[in-house]
Amino acid sequence: MNKFENRIKQSAYMLQHKGRSFFAAQWAGGVILVLCVVVAMLLANMDATREAYHHFLTSNLGITVGPFDFEFDVEKFICDGLMMIFFFTVGLEIKREIKAGHLSSFKKAILPIAGAVGGMVVPALIYSALNSGTEFQAGWGIPMATDIAFAIGILSLVGDRVPVSLKVFLTALAIVDDLGAIIVIALFYGSQLNFGCLLAGFGVLLIAVILNKMKVYSYLPYIILSIILWFLFYYSGVHATIAGVLMAMTIPSRPKYDKQYFTYKLKYFVEDFKLQDKENTEVLGNPQQFQVLNNISSLTLGTASLAQRMEHLLNPFVTFFIMPVFALANSGVVIEQLNQLNIFATTQGLGIYLGLVLGKPIGITLLSWLFVKIGLASKPEGTNWRTFFGVACLGGIGFTMSIFIDTLAFAGNSLLIDDGKIAIFLASLSAAILGSVLLCSKSKIKDKTIKNNY
Repeated sequence: MNKFENRIKQSAYMLQHKGRSFFAAQWAGGVILVLCVVVAMLLANMDATREAYHHFLTSNLGITVGPFDFEFDVEKFICDGLMMIFFFTVGLEIKREIKAGHLSSFKKAILPIAGAVGGMVVPALIYSALNSGTEFQAGWGIPMATDIAFAIGILSLVGDRVPVSLKVFLTALAIVDDLGAIIVIALFYGSQLNFGCLLAGFGVLLIAVILNKMKVYSYLPYIILSIILWFLFYYSGVHATIAGVLMAMTIPSRPKYDKQYFTYKLKYFVEDFKLQDKENTEVLGNPQQFQVLNNISSLTLGTASLAQRMEHLLNPFVTFFIMPVFALANSGVVIEQLNQLNIFATTQGLGIYLGLVLGKPIGITLLSWLFVKIGLASKPEGTNWRTFFGVACLGGIGFTMSIFIDTLAFAGNSLLIDDGKIAIFLASLSAAILGSVLLCSKSKIKDKTIKNNY
């Protein structure tokens, strides 16, 4: 019996350990997104589930707050509501990178900024060249986006074939790319402006900035202001998700205590903890020691900024809930005939595909090469332009942000939205395969060279 119990315990421990390892892996979010896409496609195309799937997404939700009457379906709640949390987290990441990360200085930021600009402009030009003056012209923003979760996830699967400097470059580029997509959404994919609500929204942001200056480090005031801001932006005509990014910029990024104070105070609390010790008494029966532990907990939280704590708290929720839910709600494209998969049949599909698969890597590599050539930036260490181009191909994985822009660009026309999604799926898959093949083939060439030298 003891052997059986031990085996059960060992199995449970292994499953728990593997589960933790999976969710800690950079590629885990991408794997779950792919599974959600497959599930959504099956639900939308199987006769037994098709009706229930679409009925659920079109089910009405409603809430009334004073004079504001909010009525929207489940799909709109996901795209306009839950995605605000996604954009809020993106905003926190952007702020961190600007304050203390890959974008914190001109030298660090210039190459990923140049690459991101090239990777947005060239795809938009390709799409516009094919679709200007047609019913598809509003979709020029679709191929501009890079899905950071997928791109970084696939890069992590490639492993040590890619230098760390290029992984850092792609991460920074994806952050800048997200910022560019947010600006495009705010400027070009909103509706008619309600200046009263917009002005009130900026008033809320001003209050948040004042709270920041007053060194208010509590979650609650910022959460309440975020909800109010979302309501105001929802009615203002600016897409409500932009509220998430703007609010993120007001969250305090300076900690309450610095590192020196933390070190000094921690030593004091540890000594106090020892002094309050009572023989044969656990902390449960020692309120003095429990109070010391509370003081250490408050000290620890105060040494990490509110922005950093929020980002750490929200990242798993965004990666393993919001983005999968978004994929489930937006990937269920009904394919009634196989010719729908022929994305080259229209300039819409052709523009999205060529923009992501060719425009992205060409734009990223070309402008990065130009900035290196004129001496404004330095090429990432331990790499060459072939490897660089392989990593740039991964920038063509649009997915989440591209789908989001697709739903905004063709709002009200479900046929064009679905055609755009199919093109995004196939383009993202092609970009992922192309980038992986280039990076892996580079590694094989390197391995053969090493063997020949011996």
